[in-house]
Amino acid sequence: MANATGMALRQVRKSYGATDVIHGIDLEVEAGEFVVFVGPSGCGKSTLLRMIAGLEEVTDGEIAIGGRDVTDLDPSQRGIAMVFQSYALYPHMSVRDNLGFGLKMANTPKAEIEDRVLAAARILKIEPLLERRPGQLSGGQRQRVAIGRAIVRKPDVFLFDEPLSNLDAELRVSMRIEIARLHKELGNTMVYVTHDQTEAMTLADKIVVLRDGRIEQVGTPREVYENPDNIFVAGFIGSPKMNFIQGVAAQNGVDLAGRTIDLGYTPGEPGSPMTIGVRPEHLDVGNGSAVAFSVRVDFSEYLGGTQYLYATLPDGQQLVVEQRQGSDIDSDAPLTVSSDPQRFYFFAPTGERIRR
Repeated sequence: MANATGMALRQVRKSYGATDVIHGIDLEVEAGEFVVFVGPSGCGKSTLLRMIAGLEEVTDGEIAIGGRDVTDLDPSQRGIAMVFQSYALYPHMSVRDNLGFGLKMANTPKAEIEDRVLAAARILKIEPLLERRPGQLSGGQRQRVAIGRAIVRKPDVFLFDEPLSNLDAELRVSMRIEIARLHKELGNTMVYVTHDQTEAMTLADKIVVLRDGRIEQVGTPREVYENPDNIFVAGFIGSPKMNFIQGVAAQNGVDLAGRTIDLGYTPGEPGSPMTIGVRPEHLDVGNGSAVAFSVRVDFSEYLGGTQYLYATLPDGQQLVVEQRQGSDIDSDAPLTVSSDPQRFYFFAPTGERIRR
């Protein structure tokens, strides 16, 4: 892969005075990989990206890019290019001049600047916009120019800090496709920060789920969705989120919503409290699966091909049911929903996954 360079973070820490915000991060990023940092606001994902970029000092630990220790190097010496949430384009310059400005400041020969600008414009399909100014562009076009400004630098690693946050929903979808296509075409290592788990799931080769400055889980989108390590990851990845129901471990099963469910094994110490997770798409309307519950529908959300039912169990616990087919269901309607217990996830009071 052209320009593909790996990256490693080893026990990276960040403190502001006595306050620790990044707690000993260890992470390997393979050459050419698209890695997404995802987590709630304040989890440290942007701070970690800025440390990789050299915009934040590292309190302790090491950052290596292409096997080279860059922990204390200036951003310009790291072989990276960063795309920010704000486009930061010069309003008085044309798109052509915006794309080439950084190269001009680095005293790059004029002919080479022109070649790189045209190559980036071709990749991003913005050749017709080269003579326009930023004020004449849409939000999506401005973001393409901001990405093009990074491309012309021919970096080893691209860093994206929530680049689509300022775009409307439809434009975000199309720009996600553009960025995925760009990664496929260029083959560079890319690290992307977002709070939007849909972006993470659709773009990433590898997702890094962060909380409170720590890594909760690293894996492919499928791994973190289907095999979460703890209740935080299970609840954060997925929309709507996983249902969580309080229960108690029983001999060869679990006591859940007023009934004992036979699992053929005991998930934890009998009598110990636990949380049972089940995803909305693993609940069916009717008695079609092994375990059925009576619920009351509080609210129905019809989205065309999908309908979400927000329901309450007899003991007051809440459920969301995803229904792909079927007729409309009124609010306050009694309903039976069922699920295969093999689809259940079990979590200890600590939040850690209980695995069979």
